[in-house]
Amino acid sequence: MKFLVIGLGSMGKRRVRCLQALGFNNIYGFDLRQDRLDDVEKLYKIKTVKLLDDSLFKEIDAFIISTPPDKHTHYAKIAIDNKKPAFIEASVILNEVKEIKSYNKNEVFIAPSCTLRFHPMIKDITSIIKNGNYGKVTNFSYHSGQYLPDWHPWEKLEDFYVSNRITGGAREIVPFELTWIVNTIGWPKDAKGFFEKTIDFGAKIEDTYAFTLKYDNMVGSVVVDVTSRYAVRNLIVNLEKAQIQWRWDKTCFNLYEAGHNRWIRYNQPEFSAALGYNRNIGEEMYIEEVQMFINGITTPSLYPNSIDDDIKILEILNKIENSDGGF
Repeated sequence: MKFLVIGLGSMGKRRVRCLQALGFNNIYGFDLRQDRLDDVEKLYKIKTVKLLDDSLFKEIDAFIISTPPDKHTHYAKIAIDNKKPAFIEASVILNEVKEIKSYNKNEVFIAPSCTLRFHPMIKDITSIIKNGNYGKVTNFSYHSGQYLPDWHPWEKLEDFYVSNRITGGAREIVPFELTWIVNTIGWPKDAKGFFEKTIDFGAKIEDTYAFTLKYDNMVGSVVVDVTSRYAVRNLIVNLEKAQIQWRWDKTCFNLYEAGHNRWIRYNQPEFSAALGYNRNIGEEMYIEEVQMFINGITTPSLYPNSIDDDIKILEILNKIENSDGGF
């Protein structure tokens, strides 16, 4: 298979590595910046192009769109026009995703990212919750915190899409986290919360979201921020007969079985992080996600996320923002 990776920043480079890890080397890279074209040619020895045209589209089998979120629609439409399946990085703009859906009259396979569903600890936690052996979830609390300047220390925030309000770092992470939460715990009936700028990064963006998810018979509380000087993902899930505690920096999670009055430790498989990234951000979950996209090209039902689900997730984000006066 031949792939076209559009956008060769941090995520585009990662997707090139994913493809190569899976044994695919027929890769074209496209970016509007010459320095990024030069980088991937040097680092990964792939072909790069400065122009997207029909001759190129005839050669490739699939798109991987790794541009900033506000550029997704433009390139998704090109994929749809050329009837090429496309993987798209995490979205954050509801109207853009709705536009992709309405434009896709050809019903081309579109695979929105859902990276954390492939994290080994989240997969195990999901399995425990869904098997029902410990009863239903009664409540949960989750904190996802990072420090925005640590994301791309090699460039200024103002040169990076996370400094734009609609694609701001904290705003983007809310649906990124919701994508696994709705799969692991379920779809909420309602959501309310607050979002605020609490620190000055030199950009007009909110950096903290705090919200509650309401289900039929239980609730969950979530905090997402990009002000945490130490990166955290901390989860507590209470079930009728158990409790799950997970800190992603501990490379394990613990399950308390009330019936046996004991703790069971689930160890995380060893994984590797790319140079310059947080050690807890393993490449393996990204590789598995790309593999699932490739599987979905022939059997779309194998891919665990959809445009429809992406829309529902971004509608939850809008509910949170509207409950605090609107975005």
